Amino acid sequence: MLRSGDERPLGGFPATRHSALAAIRSGDEEQRRRALDVVAEAYWRPVYSYLRLQWRKPHDEAADLTQEFFTHLLGKDLLSRFDPRRSRLRTFLRSCIDGLVANEHRAQGRLKRGGERHATFDFEEVRAAVERLHSPALSPEERFEQEWARGLFTAALDRLRRDCEREGRAPHFELFEQHELSEGPGRPSYAGLAKRFRISTSDVTNRLAGIRRRLRATVLELLRESTASEAEFRAEARALFGKDPP
Repeated sequence: MLRSGDERPLGGFPATRHSALAAIRSGDEEQRRRALDVVAEAYWRPVYSYLRLQWRKPHDEAADLTQEFFTHLLGKDLLSRFDPRRSRLRTFLRSCIDGLVANEHRAQGRLKRGGERHATFDFEEVRAAVERLHSPALSPEERFEQEWARGLFTAALDRLRRDCEREGRAPHFELFEQHELSEGPGRPSYAGLAKRFRISTSDVTNRLAGIRRRLRATVLELLRESTASEAEFRAEARALFGKDPP
């Protein structure tokens, strides 16, 4: 089934979109950098959170180390060592973070010399959430998995917002944002949204259902891009949704 005016499957992902990990291993430098941006989009939040919560790094240091981490991934070609038959990507990345922190003084030296960076992140966006929401009872693995899931959905929301704006459907996303993402007791009703957006209640129902489907498809799309194999993709999708992807 296709979305109107869009060639991408409603419940899946583009058939032409390949794993970013394969592109990172290519000989094309520009392709490798674009692929790293995909991996960074999915993983920078859990990397930052892991540095804050597991390694007890203050905000500024965790932000610098997160930037350094993704530069390190590309510059040292660390992902070429990843074997999807032995572990999931997030498990491998967590071990790489531990290695980076173990050599922190050398990493800080590279930062002071102004090492090249290939991605920028809005750390203030997640700083408060990390400081407010973490549970000291969680193991390092559980913390990283929790932040990985939260980061993946946040990245998917960002991508879906941009897609809706590009398609001229920004009000559809705003409707979803006000109903699904608002906090506290002030969550608007369908009738209230219909009045606010000057549409029928049935239109509210249909638009919310459409954005929910697109969000799930976007999460799967991002997950597809940031996993190395069909088996890993399906395992990670089950971890997120509790069932196999379509």
